[in-house]
Amino acid sequence: MSQSAMLKESNDTHSDQTLAKRFKIWMAVLIVSMIAGGGAILYRAIEGLAVTNLSTFVPWGAWVAFYIFFVGLSAGAFLLSTLIFVFGMEQYERVGRFALFTALICMVVALTFILLDLGRMDRAFNAMMYWNVLSILSWEVRFYLIYMVLLATELWFAMRIDLIKLAKDKSAGFKGKLANIIRLGSSDTSEISAKKDHRWMKILGIIGIPIAIIGVHGGTGTLFAAVVAQPYWNTPLFPVIFVVSALVSGTALLIAMYVIQRKVRGKSVDLTMVKGLAVLMIFFLIIDLALEFYEFLVAGLSMKPDKMAVLDVMFTGPMSWSFWGVQIFLGAVVPIYLVFSKRTNQSVKALTIAAVLVVIGIIGVRFNIVVPTQIVQSMKGLPEGFYFPNWVEWLSSLGVVAMGLFLYSLGARFLPLETQEGDVKGHE
Repeated sequence: MSQSAMLKESNDTHSDQTLAKRFKIWMAVLIVSMIAGGGAILYRAIEGLAVTNLSTFVPWGAWVAFYIFFVGLSAGAFLLSTLIFVFGMEQYERVGRFALFTALICMVVALTFILLDLGRMDRAFNAMMYWNVLSILSWEVRFYLIYMVLLATELWFAMRIDLIKLAKDKSAGFKGKLANIIRLGSSDTSEISAKKDHRWMKILGIIGIPIAIIGVHGGTGTLFAAVVAQPYWNTPLFPVIFVVSALVSGTALLIAMYVIQRKVRGKSVDLTMVKGLAVLMIFFLIIDLALEFYEFLVAGLSMKPDKMAVLDVMFTGPMSWSFWGVQIFLGAVVPIYLVFSKRTNQSVKALTIAAVLVVIGIIGVRFNIVVPTQIVQSMKGLPEGFYFPNWVEWLSSLGVVAMGLFLYSLGARFLPLETQEGDVKGHE
C-alpha cells in the first residue's frame, strides 16, 4: 500500500471516529432533553391542565401553535417531494427521501403536541372510534392516518433497492440487519423493478397532493376557520394561508437539515440545489406575505371592533414583538435580503441562516394566529386575558421536539436516505 493510500485510510478512520463521537454526544443531549420533557409531561398528565398557563379565556396555547407548525412542516416537506417524484424536478433529487422522512417525523411530533393539549389524553382515540361526519376534527384524524401511511409507503418504495443492497452487505452491521427487516422480503433490484418503484412513488405522490393540501394542512386551517366565535379565524382565506405557509416552512426546514447534515459529515454541499431551494422558499414566502397582507387589509377595512381589537393586540399590544420582530423582521425581511443580495446569495452559510430564520418566523406566525385572537374576548364584559407559556409547557415542548430530532437522527444514521446521483433521473 502506498503512503498516500495509507494516509487517506488513516484520515477516513479518524473522520469516522469523529462523526461517531459527535453522534453519541448529540444523542445524549437529546435523551437528556427527552427525560426532562418527559418529567414535565408526566406532571401535566397527573395534575391536568391546571399546571399550565392555559385558562378558560385562552384554552389554546403553545402546544396548539407547535401542532399547526409541525403539521405545516410535514405538508410542506411532502409537497416539495412531489416536485421531485411527481413532476420530475431532478435538481432537488438529493433531498427527496429526506423530504418524505421529515414529513413523517413532523407528523408524529405534531400529533404528540395535540395529545398534550387534550384535557383527557386517554380519550385521544375517541375521534377515531366515534365518527361525526359533520366534525372537521373527525375528518382530520382520518386524513392524518391515511397521510402517514402514504408517507411511509412512498418512502419504502424510494428506499427499497438500497435496503436490499444494505441487507446483502455483510459489513453493514446493524444497518444491514435493520434493512433486512424493513425490506419486507423484497429482493428484486432489476431496472424493471426500479421503474415500478418510481411509478408507484409517482402514483402515491399524486394521491398525496390533495390529501396534503385539502385534508392535512388545509384541513388544519379549516379547524380554525370554522370557529365562528373567533371572527379573526372565521375566514375562507385561512386554509389557503396554512397551505402556502406550509410550503414556506417545509422548504426552509429541508434546506437547513440538508446543509447541517452534510457539514457535520464533512461532505460537500450542492450549492446550486441549495440556491434553487432558497429562491423557491422566498417565492412561497412572498406569496404568503401577500395573502397575510390582504387578510389584515380586509380585517382593517371592515372596521369591526372585534377584528380591530385583534389587530391592535398583534400590531401594538403585548404580542407586537412577536409579529414585528419574529414574524416580519427575522422571518421575512432578513431571509429575503440574504437570498437576493449578491453579497450573500453565493454563501451556503448565509442561505442556511436564511432558511433557519424562515422556520423561526413561521413559528412566530403560528403563535400570532393562536394567541392574540384569544386574548381579545368577543363577548362584552369579559376581561382581556394574557397568555405566555410557563415552564411546564416549555419543558414538555422541548421534550417533544427532542423526540422528533431523536427519531430523525436515528433514521438519518441507519436508513438509506442519501439519494445517489441518477436514482430519480431516467425513471418514467
